Amino acid sequence: MDEMMFCYQCEQAANCTACTGKAGVCGKSAETADAQDKLTGALIGFATLLLDIGRPIQPPQALLLTEGLFTTITNVDFDPQTVAQLTDKVWKAKQEAFASASPAPAPVSDYDMQKLWQEPDPDRKSLCSFVLFGLRGMAAYSYHARVLGYTDGEIDLFFCTALRAIAQERDKDKLFQLVEDTGRMAYRVMAELDKANTGAFGDPEPVEVPLTIEKGPFIVISGHDLYDAKCLLEQTEGKGINVYTHSEMLPAHGYPELKKRFPHLKGNFGTAWQNQQREFEDIPAPVLFTTNCIMPLRPSYADRVFTTSVVSYPGVTHIGEDRDFSPVIAKALELGGYPEDTLIPGMNGGSVVTTGFAHHAVLSHAEEIVQAVHEGAIRHFFLIGGWDGTRRYYTDFAKLTPPDTVILTLACGKFRLNDLPLGTVAGLPRILDVGQCNDAYSAIQIALGLAGAFGCSVNELPLSIILCWFEQKAVCVLMALLALGIRGIRLGPTLPAFLSPGVAAVLQEKYDLRPITTPEDDLAACLGGS
Repeated sequence: MDEMMFCYQCEQAANCTACTGKAGVCGKSAETADAQDKLTGALIGFATLLLDIGRPIQPPQALLLTEGLFTTITNVDFDPQTVAQLTDKVWKAKQEAFASASPAPAPVSDYDMQKLWQEPDPDRKSLCSFVLFGLRGMAAYSYHARVLGYTDGEIDLFFCTALRAIAQERDKDKLFQLVEDTGRMAYRVMAELDKANTGAFGDPEPVEVPLTIEKGPFIVISGHDLYDAKCLLEQTEGKGINVYTHSEMLPAHGYPELKKRFPHLKGNFGTAWQNQQREFEDIPAPVLFTTNCIMPLRPSYADRVFTTSVVSYPGVTHIGEDRDFSPVIAKALELGGYPEDTLIPGMNGGSVVTTGFAHHAVLSHAEEIVQAVHEGAIRHFFLIGGWDGTRRYYTDFAKLTPPDTVILTLACGKFRLNDLPLGTVAGLPRILDVGQCNDAYSAIQIALGLAGAFGCSVNELPLSIILCWFEQKAVCVLMALLALGIRGIRLGPTLPAFLSPGVAAVLQEKYDLRPITTPEDDLAACLGGS
């Protein structure tokens, strides 16, 4: 009998319900989905055993938990064999933990994920899924901080506590509380990652990034992991190879310890992740994926793709933990790059984009911003960002915003609007790119900082939050925003399929969480009180 899958963790879910056939809309096979379910079940069993043992979570155990959860995020790993190998590592670690425990705990079996997918209570299924997908997003952020040497024992313990609750907790009031607790921990993880990134690479600074690819050998690096970017830049130094960021790696240009130290970090290639199949078609250079989002590869460029970290794709060369990028460098030299400088324009035809407007850079101008609002030069702020699919809503919304408003943007959704010629207001660019999804903490800090400067709450600011959700890091960020009590968020393109009507109704009542409608109607509603 052919394998069938059940997956509704991302915005691509078929018919806004779930992918249930032989493959998901993302391209993930039923075999890979089954392998990821087995891995998740093994992680839940491992976490439960660690709690039963009652000892502090050890760093290798915490790394394995975060790596395993990260691997199950949408568009990270398409290879069922590598997922199965990671499951084997979890089983081995579980056996070692059991053998070393004294007194010996009761044996713990892996959790069968079908119990969750077939849960008859729609609200319990929804709440457990909400927590699980938030944990997956948290794991990505925790992993990025961990490779830079930043860890937090309380976060590690929470992963175990929440994973066990997914399997065991039946009380829906307690599960609603767990959703809020997950949001608070998500915010803590995001703060840890911000500390890790700025500690290693400095506070981001505003910078203009060209979209022109200079002639000669080059490498495109995609994903989120700044540690991988640093390793690649170090290894390409002095070799006559330029490095260009792609999609979520764009904000690397804003970090002074990368931009100033490595002049061969030249610019940005292409646009958002969902355009990679078209934009990589004839590229005379290798592409290195450090994290999501990798899409199913076309044969025309598959031989030029490399993966590292948690990313894996069948038949693609994977760079292991040693981060030896020699094969990538050799491929760049072999392919040679473009014979002439070549412009790869932005989604709206632009030739440059800006980035680096993180919380340190923006809040250093807080007094001027407050004065501009009081004087009427700035009427309203919009946070337009998230994890973009193929929707024009966010482009159209940005185009409609009046000239006396400011747009903060982050994550890959920014490629819908970051090259629009919207000009300036009160001495600031109207579009301020806060960074990638890993920099969502910066956006929150800007909102909190402005609220402090105005002497009000975030909900009282002339600020509207318009988010596009796509995968599990977006879920993590949404949970953090809700845990902070931020109301009135507009979410699109659809509400998550894993939110049952009952759970969605509670979120709408408690947090005024609402779906997007049309750019015109939503803009009018946002500005109604301005």
